[in-house]
Amino acid sequence: MAHTNDHSGHDHSPGHVHGSTDKKRVLIAACLTGGFMVAEALGGILTGSLALLADAGHMLADSIALGLAWYAFHLAGRPATVRLTYGFGRVKTLVAYTNGIAIFVIALWIVYEAWGRLQAPAPVLGGPMLAVAILGLLVNIGSFFVLHGGDRESLNMRGAILHVLGDLLGSAAAIAAALVILATGWTPVDPILSVLVSLLILYTAWSLMREAAHVLLEGVPPSLDRDLIARDIEATIQGVREVHHMHVWSLDGTSNMATLHACLDEGVDAHQAVSAVKKRLASEHGISHATVEPEFGQCADDGDEHEHGHEHEAAAYHDHHH
Repeated sequence: MAHTNDHSGHDHSPGHVHGSTDKKRVLIAACLTGGFMVAEALGGILTGSLALLADAGHMLADSIALGLAWYAFHLAGRPATVRLTYGFGRVKTLVAYTNGIAIFVIALWIVYEAWGRLQAPAPVLGGPMLAVAILGLLVNIGSFFVLHGGDRESLNMRGAILHVLGDLLGSAAAIAAALVILATGWTPVDPILSVLVSLLILYTAWSLMREAAHVLLEGVPPSLDRDLIARDIEATIQGVREVHHMHVWSLDGTSNMATLHACLDEGVDAHQAVSAVKKRLASEHGISHATVEPEFGQCADDGDEHEHGHEHEAAAYHDHHH
C-alpha cells in the first residue's frame, strides 16, 4: 500500500514561531547597523582612523548580510512548491555560508590595509575617533542584545550574531586605540588592534562556514550517529531484522531527516513496523521526517549501481509500503 507523508506547507512547530520572531530581530539589527555605518565611515575618513574605517566596513557588509538573513527568514516561511519540494528552508543555510565568505573577505582587506598603515603611519585624531567609536559600540551592543534573544540553534541567526559581534569587537578595538593615541600619541596601535579583531573574526567565521557546509553537503548532524541509530532500531523494533541504506541529514541545521531500508522477518505487518520505526526515530533521535522502505528477503536495490546514491531525492515525500 502506498502512503504519502506530505510535509509541504507552513510549519506550525515551535521552530516556526522562533523563525518569525528571529525575522523581526534581524530586521531591527539591520536597520541599526546600516543607519550607524554611514556615520562611522565619515568619522573614519575625517579622523584618519583605520580602526573606524574597518568597523564601518564590517558594518556595511553586516547590514547587507543582515538584510540577506532577513530575506532568508522571509523565504523560509513560504510553502514548498512542485519544483522545490523541500521548500525554502535551506536558503538560511546558504546565507549563513555566504556570510562566512563575506566576513573572510572583509577581514583580509583590513589586514592588508593595516600592513600599509604600519609601513607608513598616518595621523589619527584621537578625540573625535573616541566619540564615534563609543557611539558605534552602543549601537552594536543594542543590535547584539536584539539578536541574542533569538534561536541560537539556527545557523542563519548565528551568522547574523557573528556579524554584529564582529562589529562590537571592532568598536571596542577602536575605543582602545583612541585611548592609547590620546594618552601616548602612538598611532600604530590603530592598525594593530584592527588586525587582532580581524583574526578573531576569521576564526569564528571559519567555524560558521564549516557547519553550514556540513549541512549543505547533507552530512549527518553532529548530535546524531547514523550507525548507532540503525542498531537501535534493530534492537528495539520487533520484526526488524536489519537496517541498511540509511541516510541521515538536516534540512536547515535544526530539522533532521532520514531514509532507510528495513529488512523485516516473514509474516511481520509492514505498516505497523514502519510506523514503529518512525515513532522511534522521532521520539528517541529527534528525526522529524523519515522515509522507511520495508523489505522481505532480498533488497530491491541489490546489484543496482546506484544503491549508495541519494534515495531521499527520489523519495522525498513518499513512504513505500509493500
